[in-house]
Amino acid sequence: MRKALFALLLLPLSLLPAGAQTARQVLDKCAAVVSARDGVQADFTMNSAQYGDASGQIMVKGRMFMASTQVASMWFDGRTLWTYMSKNNEVNVTTPSEAQLQVLNPYNFITMYKKNFKYTMTQTASAYNVHLTSTDATRRVKEMFITVDKKNWHPTEVKLLQNQKWTTFTISNLKTVKLADDKFRFKSQDFPSAEVIDLR
Repeated sequence: MRKALFALLLLPLSLLPAGAQTARQVLDKCAAVVSARDGVQADFTMNSAQYGDASGQIMVKGRMFMASTQVASMWFDGRTLWTYMSKNNEVNVTTPSEAQLQVLNPYNFITMYKKNFKYTMTQTASAYNVHLTSTDATRRVKEMFITVDKKNWHPTEVKLLQNQKWTTFTISNLKTVKLADDKFRFKSQDFPSAEVIDLR
């Protein structure tokens, strides 16, 4: 009887195809790609009910990132955030909270998913679709959907729910590149006429 019960418990596992991935394994492999030691860069578009629409390029190395669009550029060196607004020719300098970073960097999910989220997954012939739901009521991002390409483990879409509004990042042309740390710091000589406003 005990053996029969044990066999029934194992049956769902035996029905999984060989090489089947769990949601956690998919996110781990995707995070490993994005966390390449030298850095990665990619093109992105953002559609947001809260922040508007934009497109541009992003570079990431560990916790550091640099994103540029038609209207703004951001540099984050792991501690300080510089935000340049071309319309005003101003640079705001801040020390962002973890909650703010969650929605500034679409690749921030590579560390977020490891704590206080539960996940489920569906898949198509070409991609894994992971749905994450926060188990922490204080977390700013309540839900995420992450689409991962099956061939190369690249994230192709990251969708975040914050303040009951969705922000969607579509990501393309991801590649590993060698990035120096100073790529993630604002250089005043590149914007000599910009007004720097220190809000720290």
